[in-house]
Amino acid sequence: MVKNYFKGRHFQKDIILVAVGYYFRFSLSYRDIVEILRDRGITVHHTTVMRWVHHYGPLFKLLWRKQRCSHSQSWRVDETYIRIKGRWCYFYRAIDSHGLTLDFELRKHRDYQSAYHFLKRLLTTYGRPSCLVTDQYGGTLKAIKQMIKDGLLAKENHQCSKYRNNLIEQDHRFIKRHRVRSAGFQTIRTATRTLAGVEVIHAIRKETRRNVNLFEFSVIAELKQLLMV
Repeated sequence: MVKNYFKGRHFQKDIILVAVGYYFRFSLSYRDIVEILRDRGITVHHTTVMRWVHHYGPLFKLLWRKQRCSHSQSWRVDETYIRIKGRWCYFYRAIDSHGLTLDFELRKHRDYQSAYHFLKRLLTTYGRPSCLVTDQYGGTLKAIKQMIKDGLLAKENHQCSKYRNNLIEQDHRFIKRHRVRSAGFQTIRTATRTLAGVEVIHAIRKETRRNVNLFEFSVIAELKQLLMV
């Protein structure tokens, strides 16, 4: 039985999926989404779209994690900067050697605790990789040493290589481009919920591009498939 995630909503499922799907997929503002819907005869306030985004972003992440698996045992881990109310926060991300997303998490600080928390969940979820590439930041290296001490990672399986980490450095660009038109996040809570949806759609699109054809990608069709999990 497929759970109804839209029960009690004033608007129909397809309208909500178009609104949140387009917002997560493209560099659009809430008012851009309102304009798109208005052209189709649907009147929605931009704060309603915002509430949908904040509600369904974490849900999409939860459902995506249930079906995610790693097809490669060579991983790249790195973090990028996200500005929240004038302050820098850090978006930790992990991808495999095919460029497919493994996991992601927004943290207030770039330090040992943040790196340790992210790496521990990554390794306990997917097991021990044959190769884990990171940068040479002190907090990350300290977390790696703890992972090795905990038996979650073998010392010979860790590498520090700027060249080999280029793959994830390039993959960060999508998040950066997507937020160009944003007025900026005001709280880490709203940033976490929004980036969850953005990252999930990006992850699904990369897998579709690899397995099928980029021209066959439909964000609405993919979200409907995800909601059937």
